[in-house]
Amino acid sequence: MTGRNQTVVSDFLLLGLQIEPEQQNLFYALFLVMYVTTILGNLLIIFLIRLDSHLHTPMYLFLSNLSFSDICFSSVTIPKLLQNMQSQEPSIPYAGCLTQMYFFLFFADLESFLLVAMAYDRYVAICFPLHYSTIMSPKLCLSLVVLSWVLTTFHAMLHTLLMARLCFCGDNMIPHFFCDMSALLKLSCSDTRVNELVIFIMGGFILVIPFLLIILSYAQIVSSILKVPSARGISKAFSTCGSHISVVSLFYGTVIGLYLCPSGSNSTVKEIAMAMMYTVVTPMLNPFIYSLRNRDMKRALGRVFCRKKILFSL
Repeated sequence: MTGRNQTVVSDFLLLGLQIEPEQQNLFYALFLVMYVTTILGNLLIIFLIRLDSHLHTPMYLFLSNLSFSDICFSSVTIPKLLQNMQSQEPSIPYAGCLTQMYFFLFFADLESFLLVAMAYDRYVAICFPLHYSTIMSPKLCLSLVVLSWVLTTFHAMLHTLLMARLCFCGDNMIPHFFCDMSALLKLSCSDTRVNELVIFIMGGFILVIPFLLIILSYAQIVSSILKVPSARGISKAFSTCGSHISVVSLFYGTVIGLYLCPSGSNSTVKEIAMAMMYTVVTPMLNPFIYSLRNRDMKRALGRVFCRKKILFSL
């Protein structure tokens, strides 16, 4: 097929959420509240870390980047979902679909790498507390953040360029609420073997290896704690790591459940439900997890509000 007629389909129809008309307004309000909560909660974490000097540490550098990633990650899909719920024809242009796919991959990958960096930070803090400031130097922390951004840019661009070379010349209905890569491959009338091979290889690098590194980090942390058993030490360690473990469980649990577990007859329903978990629910819950389980964040919130009260009284 020639280059000029390679892309016959000019737009796609997103058919992911089949909601009854009488429930449309209810679900629209629910998703809107969840999105606003995600934005405000993650912005609060970013501002607290920026305003409170006690939080200018490697752990909270990674956390502020994770909160920014969560804001962008949810913004890639939810606004378009809300728009389509109010539209008679939930369509998205071809170029817009590829753009959405790129940023979806970018911020999903960025979250994965940042969770690895946070696990390594906790590993150093608990297993090598006396050398923490030396190992987790500002230069290393900045390098980890920059490396995360560079790797995610390359990975998202690779898949987007490979998708752009495919032909879409028939069905343009995507049974999803966003431009999911696997759903687009099923619609293509081109040979998708190269795309599938790259997804398999890069998926291991982006998903499996980071997850194994996190598991290894926490295995070392548990081993280090058990070597010097103390109720106070164990309580402090699990208090420090509890929030991060919760976020890792939510993110990787849903992603692995979606992409690595075998699909049944209700695979489309399962895919949409699982995708909702890690694109909508997880970014919304992250601020609550870190706020409720993290003493430093609670204290920072108290200090910032006390400072504001003093300023207002003056």
